[in-house]
Amino acid sequence: MRYNQRSVKQQYQNAGNNAQGHLFESAIMAGCSTYRENGRAEISKTPEPFRVLSKGEYGIFTGRFTAHAQPDFQGTLSDGRSIVFEAKTTTSDRMKRDVLTAEQQKVLESHMNLGAVAAVCIGIEDKFFFIPWEIWREMKEHYGRKYITASDIEEFRVKFNGAVLFLDYMNKPKE
Repeated sequence: MRYNQRSVKQQYQNAGNNAQGHLFESAIMAGCSTYRENGRAEISKTPEPFRVLSKGEYGIFTGRFTAHAQPDFQGTLSDGRSIVFEAKTTTSDRMKRDVLTAEQQKVLESHMNLGAVAAVCIGIEDKFFFIPWEIWREMKEHYGRKYITASDIEEFRVKFNGAVLFLDYMNKPKE
């Protein structure tokens, strides 16, 4: 049996990235639970626009995405404002601006323009950040390039205690 070494490496990397993304989202959902329990916010994971086409044995199914993905999390803060944000993580030392789809960017912009808290929650290596959409959107103007490193965005670093506490900055960001 022949196999393509490059393809196998890519599949392995994709599986690792997928697992890392699920762990990151679980840590964010733990933060959502913390905020729900203390009455600070009601925030949920946005379901993927997905339809099952056929069901097979052992819980295996065939499906397809039915629309462009929305930002990952949406909800309401205790002051009545909406919150909407995308979650992205990487094991590398930088995060590129273009990891968000055009649709996700459009939705974040629209929500921000209506007064919602719109942001991108990211994990870079073992640090977590909650970056306001207007900063992310203008990344090149703020940081001189279309990617960021953890040291670039230290002011947006948030607390982590097993949960990503995305509403709790380590230090208060500059206005």
